Formats: sequence, C-alpha cells, structure tokens
Amino acid sequence: MPAEKNILLAEKKILRAWGLSAKKALGDKDQRAGIANDLKKILLRLGRFAVLVGVSYVILSPIIGIFVNSVSSNADAFNPMVYVLPHQPTWEKYDLVLERLDYAATITKDLLYTLTLTAIQLFVCSMVGYGFARFHFRFKKLLFACVAVMIVLPSHTIMLPLYMTFKEFDPLGLPTLLAGGPINLMSSPLPMYLMTALGCGVRSGLYIYIFNQFFRGLPKEIEEAALVDGAGVWYTYFRIMLVNAMPAVVTVAVFSLVWQYNDTFFAKLFLISDNVVISKKIATLQAMIANQDKILDTTVQELYLDAGIILVVLPIILIYCLLQRYFIEGVERSGIVG
Repeated sequence: MPAEKNILLAEKKILRAWGLSAKKALGDKDQRAGIANDLKKILLRLGRFAVLVGVSYVILSPIIGIFVNSVSSNADAFNPMVYVLPHQPTWEKYDLVLERLDYAATITKDLLYTLTLTAIQLFVCSMVGYGFARFHFRFKKLLFACVAVMIVLPSHTIMLPLYMTFKEFDPLGLPTLLAGGPINLMSSPLPMYLMTALGCGVRSGLYIYIFNQFFRGLPKEIEEAALVDGAGVWYTYFRIMLVNAMPAVVTVAVFSLVWQYNDTFFAKLFLISDNVVISKKIATLQAMIANQDKILDTTVQELYLDAGIILVVLPIILIYCLLQRYFIEGVERSGIVG
C-alpha cells in the first residue's frame, strides 16, 4: 500500500509539473504573438506616417519654396550658396506688391464678387439637387443626363457661343424691342451672375450632383413627418432638409469659393476688370513692376511675383482651415468618394 501511494504521488507531481510547463509554454507563445502584433502595428504606423510625410512634402514643397523666395533679398537670388533658407530675409517685396496690386481694395472686391456667386450657387444648386432627389417629373432622367454633361463638358468648347450670347445679349428679343438693339454685357460681372443664377455657373453640374447624392441619402420619414405637421414644400426644404444638408452645403461652399476665386477663364472671356478678379491681376504683376519700378531682371521680378502669389493664396488657405472639419465630413457623406 505505501508503495502504491508513493506511485500515485509521483504521478500527481509529474502531471502537475507537465501542466505548469504546458501553461508556461502557452503563455510564452501568447506573449510572442502579442509582441509580433505590436511590432506589426508599429510598422504600419511608421509606414502610414512616411506616406503622409511624403505626400505632404510633394503638396507643400512648392508653396514653401514660393514663400522662401518671397522673403529672399536680391542678393540671395544670385547667391549660389543659398539653398533653402535665405541669408538676408526681407519683407520689402510684400510692401511693393501690396501697393502695385492695390491689395486691400482688390481683395475686398474679389471676395465680395466670389462670396456673392457662391451664395447664389448654393441656393440654386441645392434646390435643383433636391428636386432631382425627391420629385418625379417628365424628362427627369434626360435633364439629369444634361447635368452630367455639364460636369464632363470642357468650358473651352462653348466659349465662342457664350461670348457671342453676352456680347449681343437679346433674350426673346426684349432688349431690341425696348432699347432698339441687343445689350453688350462684356466688361462686367453680369454674365457670371446670370449663368450662376440659371444653374450654369462654374462647376454647377458637380454641385448639383453632390446635393442630389446627399439628399437621396436622407430618410424620407423626415419629410413625411413635416408633411403630417402641416409643413409645405418650401418650409420643409428651407427649415428641415437644408439644415440637415449642412455637410454638403459646406463642401459645395468650399469648392465654389476656391474655383470662383481662382477662375481666370471666364474673367478673361467676359473681360471682367482686373480690379475685381485678383487672380487675373496677378498675371500682370511682373509687367507692372518692370514698367513702373524699372526692375528689369526677370529673376528679381519672380521674387515679387512669388510674394504676390502668397498674398493671393492666403485668403483661401484661411477659409479652408476654418471649414476643414465640416468639409471632410461633407465629402464623406455626399458620395464623392467610395
């Protein structure tokens, strides 16, 4: 009997030792797996960081280079030892450019012109997009196909008809009947206001598509509840649907501001004054500096041009920084990506 007890005790000790070693082995295996997962996460983060830094450098390096050139002195421009940072930084280029561009007055007029067109575009394109998303009517598919054509049709293909239309503006013959002849709308922003109000402004087709996609994603129960409460179509649109579409509104507002602000094609086509469109006026900056300030060296002229570019880009950068969070949310929810 004592021998059997000793055997049983020995077996229990062996089993206990084997179990402990097995648990230890499993624990070591789990620990190694955890370390491997942590390393994978670290490598993925490093890879993501490297990609972001690379893409950011590709995008920002031209702007950084332009800014560095704008604060460089004339001596730095000809010094082969200057590579990134100027040896003699100066702000004198900005002083002259502010004067030659008449910056305060020009940027005020440009922002008023741009913001007005943006407001009209938001109002018109949101209504058209809502109509396509919620109402059923004849030729709906055909008209939406026309919207799609507006997105892909290059503006250069219709520049001659647009020019002739607004140079001899005579809708339904009314100007000829009332004033004795067509009206010349060139050299004024009126053609842009008319095109935008009629849903044919800069990139209006894209904005209609964005609003259409966003409104289609909103539940119809919202409108049904408003209808039960006695709300009409206009009240439902302005007080309920448009409020819920604020991400799309911000997205379109940012796109419209940037494209209207940077547009020179229609500004040149309709001969809009340089004192209204600063992106058009910047193209004549080098000539103004050469003629008025007798700075004939093209290398030095480019330094002044870089300063002007920074001043022109600055308002859009500030607006984007303020609206960045809403803009990204609107892009994600409006069906532009994915």
